[in-house]
Amino acid sequence: MSIKAADAITAYAVHESAGTSEAEPACYRSLHAKISKKTAAVAVCGMGYVGLPLCRAIANHGFPLIGLDIDEEKVEKLNTGKSYIRHIPGGIVQAMLRTGRFRASSDFGQIAHVDIIIVCVPTPLTRYREPDLSYVSSTAEAIARNARPGQLVILESTTYPGTTVELLQPIFSRHGLISGRDIFLAFSPEREDPGNPDYQTTMIPKIVGGQGRLALELATAFYRGFIKAVVPVSSATTAEAVKLTENIFRAVNIALVNELKVIYSKMGIDIWEVIEAAKTKPFGFMPFYPGPGLGGHCIPIDPFYLTWKAREFDVTARFIELAGQINAAMPEYVIGRLTDELDKRFSRGLNGARILILGMAYKKNVDDIRGSPTLKLMELLEARHAQVHYFDPFIPEIPRTRDHPEFAGRTSIAFDPTILAQYDAALIATDHDCVDYQMLVDRSRLVIDTRNACERFGVKSDKVAKA
Repeated sequence: MSIKAADAITAYAVHESAGTSEAEPACYRSLHAKISKKTAAVAVCGMGYVGLPLCRAIANHGFPLIGLDIDEEKVEKLNTGKSYIRHIPGGIVQAMLRTGRFRASSDFGQIAHVDIIIVCVPTPLTRYREPDLSYVSSTAEAIARNARPGQLVILESTTYPGTTVELLQPIFSRHGLISGRDIFLAFSPEREDPGNPDYQTTMIPKIVGGQGRLALELATAFYRGFIKAVVPVSSATTAEAVKLTENIFRAVNIALVNELKVIYSKMGIDIWEVIEAAKTKPFGFMPFYPGPGLGGHCIPIDPFYLTWKAREFDVTARFIELAGQINAAMPEYVIGRLTDELDKRFSRGLNGARILILGMAYKKNVDDIRGSPTLKLMELLEARHAQVHYFDPFIPEIPRTRDHPEFAGRTSIAFDPTILAQYDAALIATDHDCVDYQMLVDRSRLVIDTRNACERFGVKSDKVAKA
């Protein structure tokens, strides 16, 4: 977004919000002054892939803060200068500690001593593809039990439009804290892109919506203290919709290229070559890339938050649902391609076949397996009685996951030429840059490439089949 566009949105949102005549309680003026002086103390709830980078940005720009998490192991690591996220090395945590402005804790009683509370907790789906806001709800309850008048509470977790008003506000009301008078509620969606060195937290424009003018002004002032561009919108509900729209846009377009991949493959056309040629058009086209299925904490989940909420208004989000079905079918398609190639080349099926999957992470160059399509691929392969192992330089052991606890504890093989030669096929599910794809192809009997990694790294061979 251009600076002019951002300024236009800012001016519009502030003008619209100013239309509501809200009295300015003394606690609002006091908190605004603290924010301006950067003496407002901050608590970030959730020290994961969103909360920890946010803490880094806040600490580096003068605000005192505490990182709260119920995981004692994370708290201990942070307080001793260690990290558990690959793209946030221990040196960054140590630098945060050296500022004297950051510490971690599992004691939510500390909420009483801060001025601004930011919630960065997971918002997964249930097994029925319905929003699971249990983490948000339990965190809000913990905050409300320890809150005091004059605090700003900001939700950053992705959710359906209306969550701030319909879920958070009643929780605080039950504890005697009235929004806009005693407590100020806002929503500002996280926009982290783990592993992307070009877009750190402070450089990504920040959407902010408040429940009322006063909350909007406080949240905007706070984020402007460490974010380069802040974009206020007219309400918390609008801000919630912005985040969903961003991720639905990606999900739908990925579904489109996944469907084109299937169609073009039948025609003998390489979808990757098509996309590379199409993106030379300087207008009217934006490249998206196919894969073995969607992964991560946003794209596979967030669209269903809107489809679920839409049903409350008797609206069926057919386009979004269809995109979800297409993306969810990609692991089955990949296994089908693998099966076809094994049969065509070696006259054998998956039963008893030794399959090596390259990449456990949901995207390249990160150590994050949340929603990784590799887990589904493993499930499908083992259901067909294949022997499955994996290699991932960033994930030496599979942690326990919500949907696939049966894989917890499995470890990565060594990337060794002798070991690679023992498999009937290698399946590239994640295209980490540090992998020696030439050696993989040289030592493997068959390589199924779902990411176009081999061609991208200049490795060409009849052993490689795209899927």
